Amino acid sequence: MKRFAGLCIFIAALLIPSFAQAQNNAASKNRGLIGSNYTLQPLDIIQMTVYKEPELEQQVRVSQEGTVILPLIGKVHVGDMTINDATTLITDLYNRDYLVNPQITLLLLSYTERRAYVHGQVNRPGPVIIPPEETMTLSQVISAAGSRTRLASDTIQVTRTDENGKKTVFELDFDEILEDPEAKDIIIVDGDTIFVKERII
Repeated sequence: MKRFAGLCIFIAALLIPSFAQAQNNAASKNRGLIGSNYTLQPLDIIQMTVYKEPELEQQVRVSQEGTVILPLIGKVHVGDMTINDATTLITDLYNRDYLVNPQITLLLLSYTERRAYVHGQVNRPGPVIIPPEETMTLSQVISAAGSRTRLASDTIQVTRTDENGKKTVFELDFDEILEDPEAKDIIIVDGDTIFVKERII
């Protein structure tokens, strides 16, 4: 029995590092899903490195206005730009007055999650996370919220707030979206609130 217990401990010792390594590999793979075409948003954190210029390396957070402050060149607007485009812009700014042919790399360290909020007659009400570098339609968001309940109406309200705080409400016939190939399945954006009405019996 003691020999068997010792063997189990030995096998566990071998498996635990392998499991940890698998988790690390999965995490690295997930980070790799964020490519250079990702569009930078407020509160994202990026790291800038400049080849052979270690004193210029910075980790900065994108402000609510979409700007970052970098050594020598100061405030730069990168919001709503892809990482590729932001890299090109920053390289041009350094090349213009400060460095000769700088080799600049931007790395996304942390991105801000985009969310839509689903209420009413769905099976899993609450926030739905919109994956980075992707768009989600209304039908995809409803599906992510567990689909409609049996009490749900075919009418869905989408409330959208613009950057000035103005709210716009869309009323959509969800059955039409699902059944009519010509019906437009709208794109849901960060901050949208979706309310699935209860059907009147």
